[in-house]
Amino acid sequence: MELYKFVKTEAALETDLEKWLYVLKNLGQMKKMPVFLRKTIFQKLFHIAEYSNLTKEEKMLYDKSLKHKWDHANVLNYAREEGVQKGREEKNFEFVVNLLTNTDFDIPKIAALAQVSIAYVKRVKKRVS
Repeated sequence: MELYKFVKTEAALETDLEKWLYVLKNLGQMKKMPVFLRKTIFQKLFHIAEYSNLTKEEKMLYDKSLKHKWDHANVLNYAREEGVQKGREEKNFEFVVNLLTNTDFDIPKIAALAQVSIAYVKRVKKRVS
């Protein structure tokens, strides 16, 4: 296949193959991605092409900003997971305290109902006694 012989315009493209051929032939002249190419695979291609055109310094700055973005996202995810875990622990604590103070259930039964360990129920019992 010879790309220079492919002469269809944007408006005449019908299949994904024709879109690929159009992109491969015209990628060097495109300043931005055309609307008809707003698919994930073409977006990835444009990102790769844009990255390839960066200077060494620009690539280093871009990579550094990506790392900073990913680090920030990981910190937020970790904090969110810690908050959820803390909330679960507080809910378990309140439930165990309620069972200890308002029922005659023994420690293994309370542990089973609260879905916690027997050791945890014993620790809670010590705290509230």
